[in-house]
Amino acid sequence: MANGQWFPAEWPERIRALAEGTLTPVVPRRAATVMLLRDTGTVPDVHMLRRSTSMAFAGGAYAYPGGGVDPRDDDQQVRWAGPTRAWWAERLGVDETSAQAVVCAAVRETYEEAGVLLAGPTPDTVVGDTTGDDWEDDRAALVARDVSFAQFLDRRGLVLRSDLLGAWARWITPEFETRRYDTWFFVAALPEGQRTRNASTEADRTVWIRPADAAQGYDRGELRMMPPTITTLRQLTGYATVGETLAAARVRDLTPVLARARQEGDEIVLVWPGHDEFTRHILLPAADPRPTTGGASA
Repeated sequence: MANGQWFPAEWPERIRALAEGTLTPVVPRRAATVMLLRDTGTVPDVHMLRRSTSMAFAGGAYAYPGGGVDPRDDDQQVRWAGPTRAWWAERLGVDETSAQAVVCAAVRETYEEAGVLLAGPTPDTVVGDTTGDDWEDDRAALVARDVSFAQFLDRRGLVLRSDLLGAWARWITPEFETRRYDTWFFVAALPEGQRTRNASTEADRTVWIRPADAAQGYDRGELRMMPPTITTLRQLTGYATVGETLAAARVRDLTPVLARARQEGDEIVLVWPGHDEFTRHILLPAADPRPTTGGASA
């Protein structure tokens, strides 16, 4: 039985165009995604959402809350607690401005898509409830980009709790994709008193699930996922508590993973370095033998 690896039908043609030099790669957009975890007494559950089938990118695939960086997070001073921007810059392998933007994206997107906010009124507290019409109005304003994340925090008198995040991995969308992201994956514990909900217009389902169960669903072909998602799920299965997972994040290797494609004879070989399970051998369609002409026929 085939597994649930997400593989769009248009990829082979785009891969060949890239190999032939007729496709110019799109510059990847910086992004962040968060694996929210909660202890269950046995092993942690992870929060996942299923992207709506109508979505142009990864429709129908299971993923985590996340999204692209808001450019305003680069240049607006954000109320901040936890490790410094300099510390995060070194950890993420970017400059301080980009580090702030990526961490802000992780916290903001988790709030926008799951209703969970990793922020508090003081550097050692976190909000306990983000429900109610006033919170929803603020969340909707963030989604619409009517306010920046810095403005939202100021309005609420909150500080971003960067210490509640652990950097886990970094994956870059393949060069032949039409929508590309340079994505940092983070782990975080569900704050006490808060609860997740499907607040995203991009998802039609959300679940709390054991990583091992989700991985088995992928292996059976029941759950569609992109390579970064199933890889991180398998990595999470080795930890018995959320605390252990967060501790492990401190020393995780954040070397970017970027798929590579090469042409070998009449097929394309697609590989994700260090992740052999995703290797694909794609037979190229036969070239059109008909000659091309520069003008229209009479």
